[in-house]
Amino acid sequence: MKNAPLNKTRTIAALTLAVSGGATFCYLCRQRQKFTFNVIPTAYAQTQPQEQIVKNWFLWKLLQEDQQDLDGAQQPMSYREERFLSFASLEYAGKIYMTPQDFLESVIQEEPRDRVRRRYLRDIEVKKWLTDTPTRHKGSIELFRAIHDKGLISYTEYLFLLCVLTKPKSGFHIAFNMFDTDGNQQVDKQEFLVIEDLLAGDLTGKAKTNSTKGDREGVEDIALYADTTLLVHFFGQKGKENLSFQDFARFMENLQTEVLELEFEEYARGMPTISEEDFARVLLHYTQLNQADCEEYIERLKERRPEEKANQKGCNQGIVFKDFRDFFQFLNHLDDFSMAMKLYTVANQPVSQELFHRAVMVCTGLKLNPHVIDTVFQLFDIDGDGQLSHQEFISIMKSRLHRGFRSHLVKMNRWDSFKACLKEEMKTK
Repeated sequence: MKNAPLNKTRTIAALTLAVSGGATFCYLCRQRQKFTFNVIPTAYAQTQPQEQIVKNWFLWKLLQEDQQDLDGAQQPMSYREERFLSFASLEYAGKIYMTPQDFLESVIQEEPRDRVRRRYLRDIEVKKWLTDTPTRHKGSIELFRAIHDKGLISYTEYLFLLCVLTKPKSGFHIAFNMFDTDGNQQVDKQEFLVIEDLLAGDLTGKAKTNSTKGDREGVEDIALYADTTLLVHFFGQKGKENLSFQDFARFMENLQTEVLELEFEEYARGMPTISEEDFARVLLHYTQLNQADCEEYIERLKERRPEEKANQKGCNQGIVFKDFRDFFQFLNHLDDFSMAMKLYTVANQPVSQELFHRAVMVCTGLKLNPHVIDTVFQLFDIDGDGQLSHQEFISIMKSRLHRGFRSHLVKMNRWDSFKACLKEEMKTK
């Protein structure tokens, strides 16, 4: 009986400790909500008890989220999906679509135009748009600009059109031949849909699967093909016509030219030429180089080409659109050029302008203007010895060719970046 007060005192102390511990944990949980992800917390070697609790709680939470990902949670949208959704201005039958104007803006502009919301289409509007779609025989280098905002481009077609802008004709010719059972170099609508899906999947680096709902906001399900502007343009109103490779190649050339015209006109401002400096800015756009590095390249070009400084006096030769287009057509054969360089050079030695010109001729059949080649060498010749480090040139031009869509250029979102850094920091403690 004498121990009863002592036991009672111990019980009260234990309860007090438990309550205070629970209150501390709740306080820390509330404090977690006040953390901002703009600043990554630093973990110190000698931490206080509360700091250690915070670290352990964060680590447990991060590991729990990773396990949810492994258990089949929806993967984050790719950069291409995000860009499609940010530029797409139409919604029809629960699916998101671009207009031809949206597509042109998505491959040229950094950010989409401001808008309040997407436009919801009615059946009667879509029917009229498709009826008014030009046939492939009326295709031109102004097709997308002519249709403007009265056409539908699905997400799969968006990926496919990116391939059209970045791949050589030979790849598409092979795809056509694979499905050309009678040897007439023509495909029907269903065969084209398979080709389109294969090439779009190749661009993402994996087989395309049905898009999920929710955060993806109804990105078009590739298993359900509705008539779009592109399909009607290729196969007619009833979808019964066949598409020849010759017609498709013409469409391919027209679209590439249309995009390049817009980029050229942005700097030409109505003039027949652009300066060598502006040509360099177009080349370095969408590359992995940051702004400071790009300016360093531009300054090097200006220092080596005194005529750039004399532009106001009319001494600048400039670059006409034909030479501009020829160079970017060459970039679509960059893989072939890279292979040619490996065969031409030993131990990755730099190349001369003469060798560069010959390699381009072999790979593409194009004869680039010597002035354009000289401008490229002045831009990428780092040490000024008249030789080009083709590996660096190819690396930068590949990122330019893919217009920022290469995986190593895509930035993680802020929460993913925070998680990655925090995990690495905690592993070292």
